Amino acid sequence: MLDLQKAIAFYTEKLGFTFEFDWGEPPYFAGIRLGNVSVHLMKREKEAGNNSAYFAVEDVDSLYNFHQSNGVEITETIANRPYDMRDYQVRDLYGNYLGFGQYIMPSTPSLKIQRVDIPLRLEKRLAALLYDLAEHKGMSIDSTLEETLLHTFEPLGEGVASPHTKTTLLYIQKLKKKHGIDYDVHASYRFVE
Repeated sequence: MLDLQKAIAFYTEKLGFTFEFDWGEPPYFAGIRLGNVSVHLMKREKEAGNNSAYFAVEDVDSLYNFHQSNGVEITETIANRPYDMRDYQVRDLYGNYLGFGQYIMPSTPSLKIQRVDIPLRLEKRLAALLYDLAEHKGMSIDSTLEETLLHTFEPLGEGVASPHTKTTLLYIQKLKKKHGIDYDVHASYRFVE
């Protein structure tokens, strides 16, 4: 039988979900959230378990480390899969299997290119942020710039696509503070040496 309060505690404290609400007196229904996905838990009198769910997340490695540090039962360790996901699986208190994965960009088929050196000068603080960002993403400076440039060519609604996840965008805000970048996106029109 599912103990709703125990399940809420496990999902929020051990798995990192956010509590949203419970319903009933005493509660028999609750809402929790992971990222932008809401999950509903219901108190059941019959045996729970043998269900499965899969969650696409932004930073699967951090979540995996969080689950490991909380002693969550990991039934399948983290790895890159042939279906272009980096994922793993855990089991909750009731025997339900939960998969957590992050999309990975396929590296095949290879795309033959020819690189050229171009003269490039950047504002000093912006260059420092770029170095930190490339390190954070595990990419070279060149690849980080190429990825960013290619994304600016792709429309997305009224704007353009971003190569960065929400987690990386939050990290970029920290890097902007670290490097004293206090100007806006159109500042380059005002730069003087």
